[in-house]
Amino acid sequence: MSAEAADPGAPLRRRSRPRIDLRRLGRVALRGPVSRDRLPDAISHVAEAHRAHHPDADLTILRRAYVLAESSHRGQMRKSGEPYITHPLAVTLILAELGAETTTLTASLLHDTVEDTEVTLDQVKEQFGDEVCYLVDGVTKLEKVDYGAAAEPETFRKMLVATGNDVRVMSIKLADRLHNMRTLGVMRPEKQARIAKVTRDVLIPLAERLGVQALKTELEDLVFAILHPEEYEETRALIAAAKSPDALLETIAENVTHTLRDAGISAEVLIRPRHFVSVHRVRRKRGELRGTDFGRLLVLVGEDADCYAVLGELHTCFTPVISEFKDFIAAPKFNLYQSLHTAVVGPEGAVAEVLIRTHRMHKVAEAGVVALGNPYAQDPAAPPQTEPSDERADPTRPGWLSRLLDWQESATDPDTFWTTLRDDLAQDREITVFRTDGGTLGLPAGASCVDAAYAQYGDRAHTAIGARVNGRLATLSTVLSDGDTVQPLLAQDTASGPSPDWLDHARTPAARIAITGWFSDHPDEAKPDPETVGSASSGAQSEPSSEREAPGAAAPARGRSGPRPTGVVVDDPNAQVRLAGCCTPVPPDELTGFVVRGGAVTVHRRECPAVTAMQEIGRAPVAARWADGEGRESDAGCRVTLVAESFGRPRLLADLTEAIATADAAIVSATVEPPSEQRVRHTYTLRLPDAAGLPGLMRAMRDVAGVYDVSRAQHPAPAG
Repeated sequence: MSAEAADPGAPLRRRSRPRIDLRRLGRVALRGPVSRDRLPDAISHVAEAHRAHHPDADLTILRRAYVLAESSHRGQMRKSGEPYITHPLAVTLILAELGAETTTLTASLLHDTVEDTEVTLDQVKEQFGDEVCYLVDGVTKLEKVDYGAAAEPETFRKMLVATGNDVRVMSIKLADRLHNMRTLGVMRPEKQARIAKVTRDVLIPLAERLGVQALKTELEDLVFAILHPEEYEETRALIAAAKSPDALLETIAENVTHTLRDAGISAEVLIRPRHFVSVHRVRRKRGELRGTDFGRLLVLVGEDADCYAVLGELHTCFTPVISEFKDFIAAPKFNLYQSLHTAVVGPEGAVAEVLIRTHRMHKVAEAGVVALGNPYAQDPAAPPQTEPSDERADPTRPGWLSRLLDWQESATDPDTFWTTLRDDLAQDREITVFRTDGGTLGLPAGASCVDAAYAQYGDRAHTAIGARVNGRLATLSTVLSDGDTVQPLLAQDTASGPSPDWLDHARTPAARIAITGWFSDHPDEAKPDPETVGSASSGAQSEPSSEREAPGAAAPARGRSGPRPTGVVVDDPNAQVRLAGCCTPVPPDELTGFVVRGGAVTVHRRECPAVTAMQEIGRAPVAARWADGEGRESDAGCRVTLVAESFGRPRLLADLTEAIATADAAIVSATVEPPSEQRVRHTYTLRLPDAAGLPGLMRAMRDVAGVYDVSRAQHPAPAG
């Protein structure tokens, strides 16, 4: 086991580089600045690590940044007793080893100067330019305010806002937290636990999502040691007790090397030790650990095609464990990670996990967005911009981060922001679904059509009535899979609102915050209306709804519309009048109304089973009639629910919807029940420009081949 894996406090470094003594660097720093013609000794390790990734880098700006940082922090000490300059030096070294470019390292050296010294942003901008100033400003707390319990949420909110325009801000923040975690031993135990929990809940998931695995794994081990000291010591003892944990892996690695050499594939085969938390997870999953459980094989090749060539040779010459195969090259993870995962059986039945990737994939897997350099560097081959823009288009910013920035502006309450942030970061997998216009939506695994509607339409999704998934009607609660094509369907009635049930299906913060915000703005709609969602009275019997849902069918519109002209007159001229959704009366139906919560009157067809049900529970009817003697609604037209009974056949749904459209009727909602004995029931809620067109519409639907009956919606009365 390497020292890297055995000691979670070990810094990130190449195996050949000796451990850096920060106390010695502190003593060097105390000597003050050196002559302008050479690099200060204190940052020689940073320069060495930086040149390893960027051989042609200009180190002059690093020297100037160090001189300013050292002189500004001179006299300040960390709680560990070291000069404060050792902290920005250590943070910068972490980023240098990950391959960060010069601008990021310069900002890292200066990241605490504006907050903790007399250096101003204007000075930073004057001496180092706009880019460095922007990064320093992004990681600086703009004001020292005691937020109390909201301190951490507010700090990370600012970090996210700054990150919205430059992911390098978050990279510096992660490296800053890693060094603070390494030196956390000088803090009181209760403060160690608090910082470790915040790191576990927010920083580690952020590191995972940015793809910076090198930081994530060390943070995990440091948090593990603080929050679970007993399990940590047990894991340490297991690793120490395994005298030669790499022996079996070395044998398999040699066999793999010979196999690939014989196949003419140039590859580097390495043993990659697991870190503490990884070993602990494997132990919990499998119980007793095997020799090969302490590490994995890593095969590095030159080109993408070589990855699949290696996979073919391994699966041909070894016994593969098919259930362990995953292709993250064809379908990269949400954090830019690419690799082939497999497992093969070696000598004595030992199973070895194998990772196959190119050298560039490995660099991105370790350093994530840090390895991609400056995302805003001007491409010499690109045409110059004709107009300056204040917006930065960040090609490295993953979709999840864009969504995070969108909803954080809506979550004004720190507690809501904090809770939603942790819930969103807990989603460890992302799916991609396609829009019918060719665009894509990035959503967390488990997202539903509700999430897709809000991701595509924003607040307009309040009027969603269903969706088409892969061309088929589906309920809004339908869970989406990676690669699905989704088309949210919106009602024409823009006054509609969401249903409280949607919160049970929403997985994205954007959807949940939008739905919750709508109900906050409409407190009277916070609970479903008894008449519109099926309850005949408070806690009594239920009034059935004509818009029944079925698996794979479009969800009916559950939101309530605001008052609109109905063309109905009741005894109380000041009462709001609603047409019941269960029977959707249209002229010249005979009407009966009932007073519901809020004083509104819901009007039913007189033969509606709900009328009998309400009379049985003592609800007094209210006289209602169509206005102006002709029974016509206002210019908004009329709504009606029709049920079409048919035999199943291809294109039946398309032919029915075409017949409806030809009759100038608009589909408000539609459901299709699962076929039963080759028979299918379709339920449509339609809006017609005039009730006089209803008979013609029903005839047109009956003329569709396979349809044997079309009727107004009727439901049996609820059992007493």
